[in-house]
Amino acid sequence: QVQLVESGGGLVQAGGSLRLSCAASGSIFSINTMGWYRQAPGKQRELVAIITSGGNTNYADSVKGRFTISRDNAKNTVYLQMNSLKPEDTAVYYCNADVRAGISRRYDNYWGQGTQVTVSS
Repeated sequence: QVQLVESGGGLVQAGGSLRLSCAASGSIFSINTMGWYRQAPGKQRELVAIITSGGNTNYADSVKGRFTISRDNAKNTVYLQMNSLKPEDTAVYYCNADVRAGISRRYDNYWGQGTQVTVSS
């Protein structure tokens, strides 16, 4: 089995920074795309940023220029550096990854349990 474990969430004032981490563990053969999504109360889960195994990135318009996604393939870990945080960034942030595990020949999609990010005004 594969597990994604997020860390780094918390409470921060507007304009501040946080760095989220997500480590994948288990019988991992390879990981394709990794990403971060978020869900605010009463809203649908939305894409924040994704990064391919080759390092190509894509961001939601609302976070471009403020957030940076990166990954360490040797550690099976993806990061999200969040700067200039705004109250509207408040949400539960979820890690997501396409993982080929064990002897499987396919990539399956996995989610982390989520980490709360709260930005006070």
